[in-house]
Amino acid sequence: MNKSIELEAIVTESLAGKRLDQALAELFPDYSRSRLKSWITDGKVTIDTKVIEKPREKVVAGALVAVDAEIEGEERHAAQPVELDIVYEDDDILVINKPAGLVVHPGAGAPDRTLLNGLLHYDPQLDLVPRAGIIHRLDKDTTGLMVVARNVPAQTQLVSMMQDRDITREYEAVCNGVMTAGGMVDQPIGRHPTKRTHMAVVQSGKPAVTHYRVLDRYRAHTLLRLRLESGRTHQIRVHMAHIRHPLVGDLTYGGRPRPPKQAEDRLLQTLRGFNRQALHAASLGLHHPITGDWLEFNVPRPTDFQYLIEELRVDHERFKSA
Repeated sequence: MNKSIELEAIVTESLAGKRLDQALAELFPDYSRSRLKSWITDGKVTIDTKVIEKPREKVVAGALVAVDAEIEGEERHAAQPVELDIVYEDDDILVINKPAGLVVHPGAGAPDRTLLNGLLHYDPQLDLVPRAGIIHRLDKDTTGLMVVARNVPAQTQLVSMMQDRDITREYEAVCNGVMTAGGMVDQPIGRHPTKRTHMAVVQSGKPAVTHYRVLDRYRAHTLLRLRLESGRTHQIRVHMAHIRHPLVGDLTYGGRPRPPKQAEDRLLQTLRGFNRQALHAASLGLHHPITGDWLEFNVPRPTDFQYLIEELRVDHERFKSA
């Protein structure tokens, strides 16, 4: 399914002398620069009815610029029924509370039944939006909030907001070890030099900053609240492992069970049975990409996460009062 796009605008005095691709970016800000440039090179843009295929072509004041193009749907991904926990929706965005075990985007090992497939089933118009409106990801076993764009203008704006760090994302996590205070990890992240499916702190990686503060301490674990300044793959998991406090359940980055001494069987079973990283995207704040209104969302911890915390707290209280 394709969508026709027809746009027109008059070149203003302030744009006179600029390149066509630069002028289009200012005249039609709802569309990404890469998309506008491809429309130019594909012959979909005219100036005073003359087709212009050179992005560097200079524009003059008073000229009529027109776009007659199509947005192609992503036909390679099937629409499939996937249960979605929708926290908020309007004509422009969806906010989803993702459960553990749900892969966000089809790929190796997960060709279908992903969040993307479910979104296409819920709203077929998302076929016209790149990646079905998904602008950021959560790992398969990380739970919590994600925002999804329902149209191209919203998607373009949300991507820009994400790049400019104008979307606030806060997480909760349980890590191994007792942390005395909060802090910040400012270390670049890239592919692990030998384990190609892993990420790592490497000096050739991309900048990554994670802020964290202590919410509660237990005998051998800590409950954290974290905020990202960047969005690198596995960022929180890698950064916490780097400072020797890997997340509970994160076997990829060293989060094997580390129960406190003399722990009761109930806690031992809880820690050994927690078979995913203890990470939850609890809070999301952003200005609406179309209206500009401030929106803020919070979702409670999933059942397994909350049960883990309760068992750690019970163990802590038992030994504190002993």
